[in-house]
Amino acid sequence: MHFTSEQRLDDGVLERDFTLGDIPGILWTPPSAPVSASAPASAPVPLILLGHPGGLDRMRPRLAARARHSAAEGFASATVELPGSGDRPRLPAVEQARADMRRALEAGEPVSDDIVDRLVLPLVDKAVPEWQAALDALLSLPGIDGPVGFSGGVISIGVRLAVVEPRITAAALFAGSYVPRAMFEEARRVTVPLHVLLQWDDEGNDRQAALDLFDAFGSKEKTLNANMGGHTGVPQYAGEAAARFFTRHLTS
Repeated sequence: MHFTSEQRLDDGVLERDFTLGDIPGILWTPPSAPVSASAPASAPVPLILLGHPGGLDRMRPRLAARARHSAAEGFASATVELPGSGDRPRLPAVEQARADMRRALEAGEPVSDDIVDRLVLPLVDKAVPEWQAALDALLSLPGIDGPVGFSGGVISIGVRLAVVEPRITAAALFAGSYVPRAMFEEARRVTVPLHVLLQWDDEGNDRQAALDLFDAFGSKEKTLNANMGGHTGVPQYAGEAAARFFTRHLTS
């Protein structure tokens, strides 16, 4: 991990851009977190991985707002760019699936299982090991320790991470993206506490599929927070509920 820039925000949060190999990312740490081994001793802080649909520059303001809210609760937050997004090399098969999806939607046709599989599964297969590599690097930094949470989407990436990454102890997942049928079987293997956010009128979301996925999760503790409104209309109190979820599960 190589840090390329840093700035102290007006609330004291330290925002640092980094690269992990050729993968760009951003780390936010609260004022209480030491940033070097020589810094005054203080308790390490838990970490939340911030998922997003890709395009880190475009998503940065929303991710920063989430990270600053989490920093106020004493958590570090980090994110990495998705494969095929931003300045990263394109994934031709995924690009073709995305074009096929747009054609289906413009024609008023359903998006087929084949398109969803070609769009999502390659992304999950490539992104999850990258998230795990980022987690290795982040947890080696001074001032950051477990437990670790995952927050956001793409929901299929969150599902896979919750299954294969034992360091993730809780997840707040955003329903609102297409889910391959194969992910429902993986969802049955998820056991960490879950908080799932669903916007009821999300124009790009298959509401019934989101409800079916929630039903499939194997976690003993799982909460569905459903609110009226579209994809970007998440009410403030829904975000506050997710923050309370992580406070319960990432602090002793």
